[in-house]
Amino acid sequence: MARRLIVTRPAAQAAPWVQALRAQGVDAVALPLIGIEPLADDTPVRQAWAELPLLDWVMFVSANAVEHFFALRPEGATWPVGLAAGAPGPGTKAALQAAGVPLIDEPVPGRADSEGLWAQVAPRGWRGRRVRVVRGEDGRDWLAEQLREAGAEVGFVAAYRRAPPVLDAAAAALLAAAAAAPQQHAFAFGSSEAVARLRELAPQADWGAALALAGHPRIADAACAAGFGRVRVLLPQDDLAQGAAAMGAALDAGAS
Repeated sequence: MARRLIVTRPAAQAAPWVQALRAQGVDAVALPLIGIEPLADDTPVRQAWAELPLLDWVMFVSANAVEHFFALRPEGATWPVGLAAGAPGPGTKAALQAAGVPLIDEPVPGRADSEGLWAQVAPRGWRGRRVRVVRGEDGRDWLAEQLREAGAEVGFVAAYRRAPPVLDAAAAALLAAAAAAPQQHAFAFGSSEAVARLRELAPQADWGAALALAGHPRIADAACAAGFGRVRVLLPQDDLAQGAAAMGAALDAGAS
């Protein structure tokens, strides 16, 4: 049975995924389950730009972190020559490349998370180095903890805030249709938070007949806990088209 694939990423990232999936012949539609909003006070980001020449490394947790950080670049400011940025996955790497950052650290092959990134950069020696982690107002502290234990001075820069999704009539109708016929739908999750938002929006839904495509084992665990009967882990690909093809193949496998 053919399934409609619901892409739950924030709106800015969901749109290109839907386009790439449709190019693969997948019936894909966006249902952003995480809202991304600018901060009311952008002073910390502007201060962080002034600090960049004094830093040894800047880690961006997501493409959203990159886009919001660079959207607030002061006039005339440039990324310092020789300053490397860390990216935990291909989407963040692509955003950094688009922003003009030439030196990018990425995870070891086969990984797309903070653990994989740390495995790549840990041997460098971090004692006394100044590091900033650009993220939302809060987030996972695992990598920062590793850096601190290695002797680095680590600070956080909040570049945006996550907010609950606001569903318009079309989005509400899509969610209702998925809850009424879960066997005809699949969800692509890029974060555990998106799974949690789905549970909040449809607390009575039974997703036992639905398929979940998860971008990380932690996300897969969240989808299982939410009641999804079939869960597949699809690690991020370096190329959007490759990622869409992998999703399409997983969707076909899940329908068989």
